[in-house]
Amino acid sequence: MTIIHAPATPAAEVSAALPTEAPEHERVLITRGPRSGLTIIVAVHSTRLGQALGGARLWRYGHWTDALADALRLSQAMTMKNAAAGLARGGGKSVIAIPPGVSLDERSTRDAMLDLGDAVESLGGAYMTAEDVGTSAELMAVVHERTEHVCGLPADQGGVGEPADATAAGVYASIRATLRHVFGSDDPAGRHFVVVGLGQVGGRLARSLAKAGARFTVTDVAAAKRALADELGATWVEPGEAHLVEADVFVPCGLGGVLTHEVVDALRVRAVVGAANNQLASRDVAGHLTERRIVWAPDFVVNAGGVIYLDVAGTPGADQAALDARIAGIGDTVASVLRSAEEHGTTTLAAAERIARERLDAAR
Repeated sequence: MTIIHAPATPAAEVSAALPTEAPEHERVLITRGPRSGLTIIVAVHSTRLGQALGGARLWRYGHWTDALADALRLSQAMTMKNAAAGLARGGGKSVIAIPPGVSLDERSTRDAMLDLGDAVESLGGAYMTAEDVGTSAELMAVVHERTEHVCGLPADQGGVGEPADATAAGVYASIRATLRHVFGSDDPAGRHFVVVGLGQVGGRLARSLAKAGARFTVTDVAAAKRALADELGATWVEPGEAHLVEADVFVPCGLGGVLTHEVVDALRVRAVVGAANNQLASRDVAGHLTERRIVWAPDFVVNAGGVIYLDVAGTPGADQAALDARIAGIGDTVASVLRSAEEHGTTTLAAAERIARERLDAAR
């Protein structure tokens, strides 16, 4: 593992969120953007299956080591996601940390994207970036001014655009597969869903569920999203109350870490399926969900539609029908994971990781 460390922060100031064991990452780049002054972290977890692919997150952190912990965790998840999805891609992630009290205007955001482009370029093609939380296809176009190793550019610039539609489609297919496993029917009509987070993916998913005749309760940290709840006839609750709602399926579509032991204790649902990355606050929560007989569809399988779209749609001669079938096939993978966990008496996390690691091991 190569670590390039630029920020002048005392070694003793290490966030508790950092892993205590040595990272298994191939490379971790930590640099201070010369234009923006922001800490930029690029974590390349694995290139065993090919060039690492994972989005760029622009987010506010209490300390830069929190951003480092996020990058390490997210990049490892991308390795598992890309492997489980059958892509010839490794896993990586980039994070731009906005310090407390700092606000970015249009110019400083552009500077941050240019700095990110330089950081990605310095890795010599080991990692390709794309949009993620806090970034967009338009911002990826700015990154593209400094590196070719970026995907998901706007369609009017020759790119394939943002992958939110594909991500939402994969989550919807996963929900149907989970419904069939738990209830014997994959029809969402009449089922009650609690959707937490109405952003690019969560909003699309809520519309799909409404069209299918589902009942649902929704929430978001942005109060303005309540307008979508009203439009769809959904019940609105405050974010801290969503996990207390009695329903069929809990659907986390915001930031990660939502499934703590305390939240799982309070859940009154039969299943959890959502778009959020890193939903488990810790690995042992997977066992807690199993103990409570709550079926959890592992996030890195469920939300792979976006990365499949970015990887496949950008290839010459990409066929839309084949791409749609590939994304719909995420439901089949989820079904296989749930069956395997049940047959072997393991958690669904262990079952999903087994699929990913088998492919990684085969590439040695």
